[in-house]
Amino acid sequence: MTPGGITRILVVDDHPVVRSGLVSILLRQPDFQVAGEAADGLTAVAEYQRLKPHVVVLDLSLPGLDGWQALARIRELDPAARVLVISTFGGDEDVHRALEAGAKGYLLKESTEDEIVGAVRAVTEGRTRVSGAAAESMAERMKYSPLTKRELEVLEGMARGQSNKEIGWKMGVTESTIKGHVANIMSKLGVDDRTLAVTLAIQRGLIRLPKP
Repeated sequence: MTPGGITRILVVDDHPVVRSGLVSILLRQPDFQVAGEAADGLTAVAEYQRLKPHVVVLDLSLPGLDGWQALARIRELDPAARVLVISTFGGDEDVHRALEAGAKGYLLKESTEDEIVGAVRAVTEGRTRVSGAAAESMAERMKYSPLTKRELEVLEGMARGQSNKEIGWKMGVTESTIKGHVANIMSKLGVDDRTLAVTLAIQRGLIRLPKP
């Protein structure tokens, strides 16, 4: 139980409508208080230092300093920080990275009001809460072999539509080396097509779509 029975919450999301919706949900609880809001990662870290909230409700897709980086910095400042991620990213790698970085909970934005409130209460009490969909993603992760840093670089080049030769030139290796990486990537992802490999990698949160 928090001092005085009131849970002070910092809400972080770059979309004003989503942020106000979360604030509205939280304020319907008599023991919740929204101590502050932030629309980007740097502001989130600064506001955490200033406000010292009991719980941070954090989106991952933030401008500048992204949600994973903001989470890591907050945890550096306060290893006991309690952070609940609420994100549109439901890939197994997204969930894994957030929990590895120290998040105490992970929900998707499709979660109901009761699920959000319940997760905030659980995190406030020091318990971990992961939505069913996020837990299923984590279970799926077990069937895949991890990709190396080099293979992820190749995947990013594939997502940009680059040929093996172009990827090799950028990475300073031969085209045949890239062909070997591509073969390993497709084998690990269980696909036999470059487009399917990129699509699955984006769905899992291994890479992001290149920005225009």
